[in-house]
Amino acid sequence: MDQVEPLFPIPLMRCPGVLSPELVAAAVAAIRDAPIEKNLRSDQLFHTQISDPRHNKLFEQLSELAIPKLADFGALLFGERLQWTIKEMWTNVLEPGGSQALHSHANSFASGVFYLTPSHPGSRTAFVRPPGGFEFSFRHHTRSAAVGPFNAGKYVVPEAEPGDLILFPSYLYHEVPKNQGDVRVTVALNAIPDRLDCWGYEIKFTP
Repeated sequence: MDQVEPLFPIPLMRCPGVLSPELVAAAVAAIRDAPIEKNLRSDQLFHTQISDPRHNKLFEQLSELAIPKLADFGALLFGERLQWTIKEMWTNVLEPGGSQALHSHANSFASGVFYLTPSHPGSRTAFVRPPGGFEFSFRHHTRSAAVGPFNAGKYVVPEAEPGDLILFPSYLYHEVPKNQGDVRVTVALNAIPDRLDCWGYEIKFTP
């Protein structure tokens, strides 16, 4: 019988209910009182200052809950449960009509998003097949063509509830389409392992 092997898949981990409803409510309240700055590309997208979680009480709480999940996710990336550090966190506040441009995260290995408010179905995080890859440059997109994991150009995260966390490799490009709903609040993070060892050639990282 013929078999299809999913060669070199890219992992994306969905972790439902990581934050309790009480912590979600406290986080939203704290963010509303925090100083924010406007995004360079969207007048309806705002951020808090990028912070080391050790210097921010709210981010420290979120970090403690995310670290065990990062260890699980890191085992998928590197084949071993390593010690992980969240080196930076920040808040995204997306107002109605705003969007977040296509981007990836530099100088980290794993990134994540905590969802603090519901997202409109048309404004969920979308991941895009990495541009400039090694796949064929031809496409076959028709109304009758079936879209699957091997030919799709985009993956949209299924409905994420407040308190949910997603983790993904930092190089994976992603965006948020135009917000068609209420204010959308998330907290993003970047993380690094303590070390990477390739047969004795070791590189160590510090936050």
